[in-house]
Amino acid sequence: MALKNRQIVLIMTDTQRHDMLGCYRQTGLQTPCLDELAAGGKRFDKAYTTQPVCQAARAALFTGQYPHEVNGWTNSSGLADNVHTIGERLQRHGIHTAYIGKWHLDGGDYFGLGRCPKGWDPDYWFDMRCYLDRMSPEDRLLSRQADAMKTHDFPASFTYAHQCSDKAVRFLEMNGQDDFFLVVSYDEPHGPSLSPPPFSRMYDDYVFPRSPNLDDPLDNKPEHQRVWAGDSLIQDTRAREVRAPAFFGCHSFVDQQIGRVVAAVRRQAPEALIIFTSDHGDFLHSHRLSGKGPAAYEEITHIPLIMNGPGLEPGSVDRSPVSHIDLPPTLFAIMGLPVPGIFSGRSLLPQLAGQTGQVNDPVFIEFGRYEVDHDGFGGFQPLRAAFDGRYKLVVNLMTSDELYDLDQDPHELDNRIDDPYLATVRDRLHDAILAFMNRTRDPFRGYYWERRPWRKDAAKPTWTYTHMTRQREDEDFEPRQLDYDTGLPMVEATRSKALY
Repeated sequence: MALKNRQIVLIMTDTQRHDMLGCYRQTGLQTPCLDELAAGGKRFDKAYTTQPVCQAARAALFTGQYPHEVNGWTNSSGLADNVHTIGERLQRHGIHTAYIGKWHLDGGDYFGLGRCPKGWDPDYWFDMRCYLDRMSPEDRLLSRQADAMKTHDFPASFTYAHQCSDKAVRFLEMNGQDDFFLVVSYDEPHGPSLSPPPFSRMYDDYVFPRSPNLDDPLDNKPEHQRVWAGDSLIQDTRAREVRAPAFFGCHSFVDQQIGRVVAAVRRQAPEALIIFTSDHGDFLHSHRLSGKGPAAYEEITHIPLIMNGPGLEPGSVDRSPVSHIDLPPTLFAIMGLPVPGIFSGRSLLPQLAGQTGQVNDPVFIEFGRYEVDHDGFGGFQPLRAAFDGRYKLVVNLMTSDELYDLDQDPHELDNRIDDPYLATVRDRLHDAILAFMNRTRDPFRGYYWERRPWRKDAAKPTWTYTHMTRQREDEDFEPRQLDYDTGLPMVEATRSKALY
């Protein structure tokens, strides 16, 4: 697979489960534009976020490193000073880079700082702070109130999605002949989920199809999930209906806005590759939980991923596990650029070209903290998980652990962490998590991740743990780091520091 022109458009939404798209599951929700995009390209059936919270997911997508590697493991915490985005890296190769929409990586509040970071064209920068700064105080208040749709018929032009789409269309009109990487990052359908008629009333009488895990009693599940569920644990959920008319209406509205951008791509850059994804999903009360947070259930980690462009067979489906972390190296490889060694993911190009069935075994998911600025989300809840396409192991450091067989238990109701029949599978995934933490310089790694109650052959705890050091290698932006013991340039970035 190769692009005639080095042109890629990455479109993403906020809080959109994979099964809310018609091309993944028929639920009655309307997403005709995204369904058409999938019908004309490749849909990834098992794509996963690196962490189901806004900043962390974006940290991986736009730096090529896991959230724990770049200080991006919680909302409202700025990336480390020595972290460089894919925008900066692509600019070094003469690619015109523009980012339009929600950023969430500058350490500011939810809306951002309104300042274009290095690596992106400031003429098109438009984070949510920029959107609000253009409004009167009265309109700002209206823009944050979902109930306002009961008394106001908002025009499409009032919404963030429409204004982001306007800027994206203008970029394509002005730069359709260039080599470019354009990001269009919608906040929608994330709350307050504003949309104009008819979308604002489209789902007033709609009920999302019922899932068996709405009734999950959370027996044999981690304690923090029961704390999270709270009073819902004592409620009879058998008659519960999932109604979210504003959220679902905005979901269909942003699909329409994506259609505007796709149409502009077809007109101005018809050979461009279009990629669509979302940062994470939403529980919609599955497992008696709300929103997203420290868990690895399908509802919040399994995200949509669609690619449409030259060399991709229309209507094809990739069923191998892939991750957001794989997108940055894939973008570079498709553009024919050298893939930075500091990227932690794997290029999907061999998989796209049919040279291999899958490049990942397994994919990894993590969690650190939901928010720095405020409480209310469980505080520090470190989690590391691995999924191989069938089995999912979740290590919850502060509570207890989980193992699911998604072939036999797609709703993740039966926690088999202590099942001796699956001990070999469990330990294999556990070894993969430990190796992943070591390989990616996870700052939270240590013997406590290995010594779980069910891991009978865990090593004895030691203060030095594995004796290893892992220095950074980012020679595009910094000189090769020096060995502490010699003061000379390091030869191997990963090496033993054991004292003899």
